[in-house]
Amino acid sequence: MKVLVIYAHPEASSLNGALRDHALQHLRKAGHEVQLSDLYAMNWKATLDAADFPERDPSQPFHASLDSKLAYANGSQSADIAAEQAKLEWADTVIFQFPLWWFSVPAILKGWFDRVYAYGFAYGVGEHSDHHWGDRYGEGKFAGKRAMLLVTTGGWASHYSARGINGPIDDILFPIQHGLLFYPGFSVLEPMVVYRTSKVDEARYGELCNELEVRLDTLQSAPVIPYRRQNHGDYAIPALELKDHIKGGEGGFAIHLAD
Repeated sequence: MKVLVIYAHPEASSLNGALRDHALQHLRKAGHEVQLSDLYAMNWKATLDAADFPERDPSQPFHASLDSKLAYANGSQSADIAAEQAKLEWADTVIFQFPLWWFSVPAILKGWFDRVYAYGFAYGVGEHSDHHWGDRYGEGKFAGKRAMLLVTTGGWASHYSARGINGPIDDILFPIQHGLLFYPGFSVLEPMVVYRTSKVDEARYGELCNELEVRLDTLQSAPVIPYRRQNHGDYAIPALELKDHIKGGEGGFAIHLAD
């Protein structure tokens, strides 16, 4: 299996750094091919701007999606963007590892998505008609590939429970898992979430390593989150709302999970 790890934490000696190193070692020992994108070590540019498209017409206003579309189509994107796209095409499975900062990903990782997910690559693909609204939400460039989040947070598990003050962790991660991963076609594995990071002692770290090894050993076989696919009958097109007979009268993120 070819595994790509997208890693976003600024300190190599952190708990995140230790878990990353353990994961890489375990995957390689198991015979998998592994690539790492360590965004802070790479000094990854987080802002999407006109500099990403060096052949664009500077006399015209910058248009993020259209300039992205043209640059991707004619092979004139910034070299760092093209390199990350090549890694995604190479990988069978992608692990995104990051600390949960202000209920989302660190800015450097958001910038990775903003820049690497080019128009024509991760979105803006496929037929648009009265029965098929683009290749997305279960289709698209990454269909057939798997993705998993490895997330750390200082809060307690109870803080992210169904009645916890922070809101359910599944709801917090929904825009990432459903929007950033499932949208361009990834099959999304259940996340591994590490709580109370400041309280991880040697014994707890050993438990986390064991849990991580199980998750890594089952990347290819573990069940994925059963998100509903956009073009397979559950959603009215082009409104892209669930049809009335499915979860009628209900709303919220959970209705986008198949029974």
